[in-house]
Amino acid sequence: MERHGDYLPFVSSGSYPIRGGNAVRPLVDGGPAFARICEAIENARKSVWVTVAFHRMEFAMPDGHGSLFDVLDRAQARGLDVRALFWRHPQLEQISPGSHFAGTEADREFLRRRGSRFLARWDRAHGRYCQHQKSWLVDAGQASEIAFVGGINLHNSSVVAPGHAPRAGGSTHDVYVEVRGPSASDVHHNFVQRWNEASDRELGDGLWPDASSQSLLEFPRVLSRTAGAVPVQIQRTVRRERYFDGTPAVDHTPFAIGGGEHSILDQYLRVIDRARRAIYIEDQAIGAPQIVDALRDALGRGVEVVVLVPADPNDEMAAGRADPENAAFFESLAALGRFDHFALAGIASCLGRGEYQNVYVHAKIALVDDAWCTIGSANIGNRSFFGDTELNASFWHTPTVRALRCELLREHLGRDTAQLDERAALRLYREVARKNAAKRAAGEPMEGLAFALDPATYAS
Repeated sequence: MERHGDYLPFVSSGSYPIRGGNAVRPLVDGGPAFARICEAIENARKSVWVTVAFHRMEFAMPDGHGSLFDVLDRAQARGLDVRALFWRHPQLEQISPGSHFAGTEADREFLRRRGSRFLARWDRAHGRYCQHQKSWLVDAGQASEIAFVGGINLHNSSVVAPGHAPRAGGSTHDVYVEVRGPSASDVHHNFVQRWNEASDRELGDGLWPDASSQSLLEFPRVLSRTAGAVPVQIQRTVRRERYFDGTPAVDHTPFAIGGGEHSILDQYLRVIDRARRAIYIEDQAIGAPQIVDALRDALGRGVEVVVLVPADPNDEMAAGRADPENAAFFESLAALGRFDHFALAGIASCLGRGEYQNVYVHAKIALVDDAWCTIGSANIGNRSFFGDTELNASFWHTPTVRALRCELLREHLGRDTAQLDERAALRLYREVARKNAAKRAAGEPMEGLAFALDPATYAS
């Protein structure tokens, strides 16, 4: 007999296979996510390794844990092996100073003043692209190993509690997932691969504190022990045209990243193609034509679909709308709105007196048929699917996926959907969101946070 979700396939195009025996724990919104990460670091016995994309110097962890550097320095002072991989984009640092920790002379002087002794390397991506992975790995290779995979930037607007009460500086909705078990070894492998090949590792300003402290890491030789019953597959986008010594990159081994990897896109397309009942997506963008086309086909099969995006679209989405060359894509997006069982939505907090503060949706997650979920750093856009370096964790486990669906809808709708199946839950989402759009337009208080957006005019 087919178990719930067995028809939703994993992919074979990536570096890492699907692995059983994991425990997973979704962490909704930055306050709880960073609190749990700090707890894991405080209990670490051997190591703390982190990959960082965007970071602002004013960022502070919740509950008085201090800055990123406070957390790393305290762990290093306890004798742990602490390493950070920072993305570097010199042009971005000139255009948008302080948006990432690029290892400038000012950044290095900051570390000198602190007396920071954790190890760091800086890693560029190809051209305009981003080393966009956001992962934490505690006690790599040990029995106590824990991995965290997601998309939350190190910005104060992300350090918020579920519910998104109005706050100065705005609020960002986001998600991480904690993974323990054999698939944590794949997050370990990914970090070692990036650390050993970091683009600026041989430059004087490409590592910290100095070259004498640096060495290659060993790849994991055995998988972490079983921690639960959840099948997980770690998936990536890795753009690789040549190795850093200039030789062509060729994929010869199961763990090689030469030639590139696009398993996140492959996974999205495969599960959307096989979805039977309901697709729920939260994403910073809905900008990939092939995903929009796949959603249209799913809607044609009668699948319920809800997509949550920022009510105020990101800059790239807005710029794309203004470009006549993208007209066909936006016509395809508009066509989704012709299905009654589709909803495009945003979320907002009520300020009172009929005024609202839009909540920025930065999550990159999808749930299908209450049986499969992906959580990670990859947006639904071809930049994430083909250009930026990304990391997602996909898992197949009905109790966990259903519980996450209920948690998210409780936050967005103010309703308990535990007694509803996934189709009925998304029908309720659509109904509440549409009513809330009318209430907001009339200056009346909404129920919950979600309100419908018009796919035909989104990002206009």
